[in-house]
Amino acid sequence: MQNFSPQSATLPALPDFEVSDNAGRTLWLAAAVAAICGGLYGYDTGIISGALLLITQDFHLGSLYQELVASAILAGAVAGAIGTGWLSERFGRRASVMIVTAVFVTGALACAAAPDVGMLIVARVYLGLGVGGSTQVVPMYISELAPAARRGRLVTLFNVAIGVGIFLANIIGFAARDAWGWRPMIAVAALPAAFVFVSMFFLPKSPRWTAENEGLDSAVAQLTRVRTSRKEIRKEIRKIHEAAENVDDANRGWRGLRQPWVRPALVAALGVAFFTQCGGLEMMIYYAPTFLSDAGFGHSSALLASLGVSVVYLVMTMLGSAIVDRVGRRRLMLIMGPGSVVSLLGLGLMFAIHPDKGSVGSWMIIVFLLMFMMFNSGGIQVGWLLGAEMFPLSMRGTATSLHAATLWGSDLLVTSTALTLVNLISLGGTMWFYAGVNLASVIFIFFMVPETRGASLEDIETALHEGRFRPTRGHTAIVEA
Repeated sequence: MQNFSPQSATLPALPDFEVSDNAGRTLWLAAAVAAICGGLYGYDTGIISGALLLITQDFHLGSLYQELVASAILAGAVAGAIGTGWLSERFGRRASVMIVTAVFVTGALACAAAPDVGMLIVARVYLGLGVGGSTQVVPMYISELAPAARRGRLVTLFNVAIGVGIFLANIIGFAARDAWGWRPMIAVAALPAAFVFVSMFFLPKSPRWTAENEGLDSAVAQLTRVRTSRKEIRKEIRKIHEAAENVDDANRGWRGLRQPWVRPALVAALGVAFFTQCGGLEMMIYYAPTFLSDAGFGHSSALLASLGVSVVYLVMTMLGSAIVDRVGRRRLMLIMGPGSVVSLLGLGLMFAIHPDKGSVGSWMIIVFLLMFMMFNSGGIQVGWLLGAEMFPLSMRGTATSLHAATLWGSDLLVTSTALTLVNLISLGGTMWFYAGVNLASVIFIFFMVPETRGASLEDIETALHEGRFRPTRGHTAIVEA
């Protein structure tokens, strides 16, 4: 355990400052604009479910190339997540968001202009750099702007935006694919990306990054734009100063992540990241039309069901975002996880018995599919939230890179093997396999993941230093209610 005495740091004199009359609105605006990157991620990954049918016809693709086209963006996302960590530490969170959105713009246009399947795969890898980078820097940027009481709701705006992006992708995939073709379907994502790029010039920097890199005066200036009282600013700047004062170089970056006192957060955040993506949700988003077509549904019916999947995802992420600060991160995952297990078991059974088209069994496939989306989507945002709030400031950029890379690496693993797994153990067997993964997730969360609701980022860091981070019987929260 590290020697850590947060009360030993003396806060230097702060300059006079005035709180902005628009602080509350600026906070929400910054969170909402940055979260649009989540919508770009949702759209750019979700549009492939409708476009893949057209791309397959255009380029005469077999199942191997279908997997490569779908999963190429994920390979880029892993690299983007890792690389953006260095950018966010060197140039700041806000500047990194701008770089990421520039990649979104150019990547969407490159995909739309691809002359053959090889160039399409390369362009989707490049687009993935922006997708992965956004998942590293945007939740961290929002979490460092947000007060503790609202951090969960504001950070999970990113997940709500993902749901909006997936929903819009499915609307276009169902209603406009024949009129537009797949190229305009992909290219249109460049417009909101350009909007975010321009908007970020006018939004605040992360006060925690500025405290460490530009000094407390600059951090105070940023806080005055997003806090509504002088008392709140003084209290927060004191906590930021105490956490950043006299940080040992051994606790920075990749060296810091190897420290034993950080390991409980590393295990908890990366474990939840792995289970978030390996639970099967992204597989359903990408391959729902393909799975349903294989089960006997027509293309139009399969795409319509995929639209239903996106609606449920959007509604449940909105609900989860609204309640995560009241219900709690850990509790929400423990409530939703068992429902995912049961719905996947039922879905696997329906696929295994091959019900006739139009029968009760065929409709039960849709019911269990939507049930799975409901339970899994309701708690999925916690996987992104925990990575943005669990790690100390001195290593947060590096840690969130590793966290995002774990999310995308797990997603890549699932997406690139889904059709192969179906061919190997059948569609029903694949659903049962993922039911087992979701059960393992519930067990992991119960024993390894504490409740972070209501705790400031500095409270969580203090709990790590003091060795009381991991949940125990009778003590599962960082800050007891």
